[in-house]
Amino acid sequence: MLNPNSLPPADTSPDWLTPVSAWQRFRQDRLALLGLGLLLILVLSVLFGPVFYRQSLTQIDFSQTTAPPSWRHPLGTNDLGQDQLARLLVGGRISLAVGVTAMALSIGLGTVVGALAGFYGGWLDLILMRWTELFLALPQLPLVLLVVYLFRDAVTRWLSPELGIFGLVVVLIGGLNWMTVARLVRANILKLREMEFMTAAAALGARPRDLIWRHLLPNVASLIIVAATLAVGNAIVTESTLSFLGLGFPPDIPTWGQMLFTAKDYLMTAPHLVLTPALAIILTVLSINYIGEGLRKALP
Repeated sequence: MLNPNSLPPADTSPDWLTPVSAWQRFRQDRLALLGLGLLLILVLSVLFGPVFYRQSLTQIDFSQTTAPPSWRHPLGTNDLGQDQLARLLVGGRISLAVGVTAMALSIGLGTVVGALAGFYGGWLDLILMRWTELFLALPQLPLVLLVVYLFRDAVTRWLSPELGIFGLVVVLIGGLNWMTVARLVRANILKLREMEFMTAAAALGARPRDLIWRHLLPNVASLIIVAATLAVGNAIVTESTLSFLGLGFPPDIPTWGQMLFTAKDYLMTAPHLVLTPALAIILTVLSINYIGEGLRKALP
């Protein structure tokens, strides 16, 4: 008797999973390549920039308050005389970490909910989809603001101020952005589970777990990947919004949104304080969206 676990993946894996063919289609999109290049530059800058640019980001120098860009401070200084470039590089690490971690949470939760609802159907599908619709009906940004305002102090006392607010922001952003992924995964699995390769695998005795992980999820991986890229940009924007409204990270933790929050009072006298973090957010989100659009075309 054939072992269902030994079924070859070629029957169920689409041809876009071949890296060469996917890359060939991706590189035909110039905007996607531009986005990939911009994102690589930004990621490498925030990862390795602080190693080579050794200017202190915490040293206060009131003689250099809101100083314009110079050789000593290439992006100028903030209202406390702290170097903007050093804070921008370190803040980028935090903003990108929030985006990637919140994306992983939302994509993971959405994939699990959508796969279970689409594969099993029945009462489980009814419960999970009604739960999804309930979350879709919630006003996300006001709810995030309210929860952060109510529980920020308690969480930061329980954990450290940095780890506490990081965990709270990630859980809120990721926990309120999984619904679209769940509905997309469910809709595709409802279609795929009726196909002949699924019938053949079930007839050979494949367990439900194998049917989901080995035969269904590879066929919905393209939309999951595209949704993941867009979720990173959404998480970065949401975190920046929280910090800009004063409900994100503390003032001594320089995220891009926190830098904008500090710079808003100096918009007319020191516009460079607003320009650099705003440009970093715009370029990051724009490049991620270009990559997502390119992946959508390359992974049909």
